[in-house]
Amino acid sequence: MNVSEAARIIIILGAVLIALGVMLPYVAKLDFFGKLPGDIKIEKGNFSFYFPIATCIVLSILLTLLGNLFFRK
Repeated sequence: MNVSEAARIIIILGAVLIALGVMLPYVAKLDFFGKLPGDIKIEKGNFSFYFPIATCIVLSILLTLLGNLFFRK
């Protein structure tokens, strides 16, 4: 990897981070993430446990599809 390829990767990563920062307030307002069937939520007294397994699976599928779409050669 030469310097121009490394610079290109850093610029792309910076643009992705900026885009994620802009989208973050809007994504936080989506109600269905974190409340999907399959997400485990246990509350007893002052103890709460939350494991978003279904949300993780959905996000993994979406990120895999986006990765294949943009990084396919």
